[in-house]
Amino acid sequence: MRAKPLLLTIAHRLAILAYIAFALFPLYWLLKVAVTPNDLLYSEGIRMWPSRASLEHFDFVLRHSAFPVFFKNSLIVSGSTAVIVTVLASLSGYALSRFNFRGKYWLVALMLLTQMFPLVMLVAPIFKILSPLGLTNSLTGLVIVYTAFNVPFATFLMQSFFDGIPKDLEEAAMIDGATQFVAFRQIILPLTLPGIAATLGFVFTAAWSELLFSLMLISGNDQATFPVGLLSFVSKFSVDFGQMMAAGVLALIPACLFFLLIQRYLVQGLTAGAVKG
Repeated sequence: MRAKPLLLTIAHRLAILAYIAFALFPLYWLLKVAVTPNDLLYSEGIRMWPSRASLEHFDFVLRHSAFPVFFKNSLIVSGSTAVIVTVLASLSGYALSRFNFRGKYWLVALMLLTQMFPLVMLVAPIFKILSPLGLTNSLTGLVIVYTAFNVPFATFLMQSFFDGIPKDLEEAAMIDGATQFVAFRQIILPLTLPGIAATLGFVFTAAWSELLFSLMLISGNDQATFPVGLLSFVSKFSVDFGQMMAAGVLALIPACLFFLLIQRYLVQGLTAGAVKG
């Protein structure tokens, strides 16, 4: 009888390890191909690690390709989108959580409706809207589009965090003479740091990896983002896998650093409100 819980624990741990290995194996293979020299990419066949490692692909990507430009553009677009969406979602999520106003139900329904359409169906209308304004082939246009598509979900995410904070805290502050905005800024907002971190992480990742709109709205390499830039390593008759994988490894660095900085709040934010009562 005592052996049964032990076996279940071992099986549970093995299942977790198997899942982690399955999830991380593509990243490992990405790094493996990135450090494999061109002359060994096809001659050695399938190996868990090349017989000789080299940084030649990283050197080419950083010094002889337009990847630094793609990298900078993605940082600008993703960082700007994450900050703008988080600010708007915090304000709108607080309003939906704390105030009852006429048309609130229809506003929420409309926001949900925007999440139901396939993105590919909206590319042509968005292009027609942005083109007369001169916002195609522009990082500003991408930020506007990404902001519009991420605000609804981020608003509902932030609303759930505000719903978990008692209203008594604001009422006590306002009794002491604070305005509602001061109570929001000094009391409620610090308590929602985990939610803000989770929202920042979600929006940054979504904007960093988005391909469809950046491919359709951007026509020049000087304004292209990282996902579109990866296509530059694909020619008509060949694919530079080593350089593409090296660019992919470099593109993982900002996302990893970003989540490393907010990880203290991220776990709290993802689990906050999961259990109530």
